[in-house]
Amino acid sequence: MDKTDRAILAHLMENGRLANIELADLVGLSPSPCLRRVRQLERDGVITGYHAAIDPAAIGRGFHVLLHVEMALQDHATIEAFEAAVREIDEVAHCLRMFGRPDYLLWLAVPDLHAYERVYMAKLTGLPGVARTNSQFAMATVKSTPGLPVPS
Repeated sequence: MDKTDRAILAHLMENGRLANIELADLVGLSPSPCLRRVRQLERDGVITGYHAAIDPAAIGRGFHVLLHVEMALQDHATIEAFEAAVREIDEVAHCLRMFGRPDYLLWLAVPDLHAYERVYMAKLTGLPGVARTNSQFAMATVKSTPGLPVPS
């Protein structure tokens, strides 16, 4: 990956709706080579998709909870069952398996505290292998950067 590929990535992360002609102009290429590079980045799995950024509150998901989960059992079957169950919970926006404690971090997006309590009681307390949980509520979003910084 060269400097031009990195520039393409940076521009597409900033605005994934850029027309190829505009993108080509921004990175100093003609449209055909620019499109070939974009398609190659897609084939190589560097570009994994294009997404719209949405205000969570506008779709009724403005209350965010970070849930720390510690497992009682860490055998293969329990881990697989836990992760499969988490994938089925729509309110879980992200789930990370961690080294150390906690074993998992879940980021939930729900309408409000009462909705979180309902999800917690109905879905989260019954997850396989869970020993302890700790909920943290977001006070404010200080920084939210889409994508990743692309090294130049």
